[in-house]
Amino acid sequence: MSCISCKKLWSIPALEWLLILMTITLGLLWTSCNEDRPLRTLPVYGMQDEQNKSNHTIAPFSFIDQNGDTVTDKDYSNKIYVTDFFFIFCRSICPVMTTQMQRVFEHYKSNPDVMFLSYSVNPEYDTPAVLKEYADKHHADAKKWHFVTGDKQKIYDLARISYLVTATKGDGGPDDFVHTQNFALIDKEKRIRGYYDGTDSTDVNKLITEIDLLLREYKYADK
Repeated sequence: MSCISCKKLWSIPALEWLLILMTITLGLLWTSCNEDRPLRTLPVYGMQDEQNKSNHTIAPFSFIDQNGDTVTDKDYSNKIYVTDFFFIFCRSICPVMTTQMQRVFEHYKSNPDVMFLSYSVNPEYDTPAVLKEYADKHHADAKKWHFVTGDKQKIYDLARISYLVTATKGDGGPDDFVHTQNFALIDKEKRIRGYYDGTDSTDVNKLITEIDLLLREYKYADK
């Protein structure tokens, strides 16, 4: 720095120096307070209950997982989770979906706030023992990723009425069948925050991005 520049710098009045320092300090404080603010907020899906002014949420459930243990909605309380509907005998979209779900699972397997839930749409065949073999093949940790089976009509009602992953109609009877490639992202309040094509790796990349956004949303809210 030249002597002339030094003289100009030292000629700045003390009050101006104070204003400069205050501006820098406030800028640093603002950056620190907003570093966890999500870049955007994910939408909430589902019809709002106009009478109670509440959002659509996932109904309570109770099923049996790959270890023969009972899994309920309470196991997912205060958790972000990704869910899908599949069946093991499927040879079309389901293997691709499970491989993509496994990729997301591996990304978040060390994060206690994120879980996974796969419902069998063929519960008569997909017993806990069959699910166990399938889950082990995909290295699923049963504490974090449950493959569940149970009453067919209850599973189908959840797919259609709670998760809204299919627009098909049916009664859950012997001739009824749900087959969808959709993944649903559920937040800690049991609200639907996103849908993704589980057979499309680009869309699953979007899911990973939006899980991160949702995690930041909660982190910022807790500050």
